[in-house]
Amino acid sequence: MILKPQDVVVLLKLVAIGPVAWTYQRLAVELSISQSEVHAGVRRAVAAGLMTDAKAATGRPARAALLEFLVHGVKYAYPPKRGGLTRGVPTGYAAPPLNKVIVPSSDPPPVWPHAQGTMRGVALSPLYRTVPEAAMRDPALYELLALVDALRDGRARERNLAAKELESRLRASEG
Repeated sequence: MILKPQDVVVLLKLVAIGPVAWTYQRLAVELSISQSEVHAGVRRAVAAGLMTDAKAATGRPARAALLEFLVHGVKYAYPPKRGGLTRGVPTGYAAPPLNKVIVPSSDPPPVWPHAQGTMRGVALSPLYRTVPEAAMRDPALYELLALVDALRDGRARERNLAAKELESRLRASEG
């Protein structure tokens, strides 16, 4: 079984919601992904060792393995694709939490293309097509996804800061 990008989105959503019980239906609605795709994603994550089990409510991300995959593998498994200037949702160093510690350059920031975005910048393909909508609904998920984009597309300093922040958040959310 090969991991798909939406599997990472599902895992990050589980990190964002913390130790509370979850259902496939809840994840599907909040991520704008079909329930069957969420279920398949959880199965793939379990098979890859990134999740403890596939039972709704009890399955949890394997945080150490997830961190290792995000820091060392996500940019190779799901390389970023850049596009032209567009309106969108800021990501990477241009989004929280990195935008508080990295001074923006004169270059246009990375954004996920989206009609209701708040910033004009260089298009960066999200991990999955529904990421902008899901991120706008959940600030905690948004920050995790932006940190992953900093790992996928950032410069060395941005990647180092993102890795440290992700490690901190994954450890803090262990329940």
